[in-house]
Amino acid sequence: MYLKIHRSADGDEVVAVCDRELLNTTVSRGDLEICISETFYGDRLAEPEEVISVLKTAGNANLMGERVVSLAIKNGFIGPSGYITFGTVPHAQIIRL
Repeated sequence: MYLKIHRSADGDEVVAVCDRELLNTTVSRGDLEICISETFYGDRLAEPEEVISVLKTAGNANLMGERVVSLAIKNGFIGPSGYITFGTVPHAQIIRL
């Protein structure tokens, strides 16, 4: 999985994770298209254990792909129906207030 942590000047973070094979592809849902880009999801591969560790403290996360969404469900970050699909690609967002 590709993992990138975006940090703002005021310390907020957004964690972006996508399945490896999805990087630099585009998925759609109706009129909405999402480009799964290296700019947003990064160019560094991470093991599932690292993704879990980062998601434990993430205030915001954007997850794209079957493996990463399944990992989030298995570890209790989202519920079993806590995602939508773009075509056949699961997508979830985690926002902690």
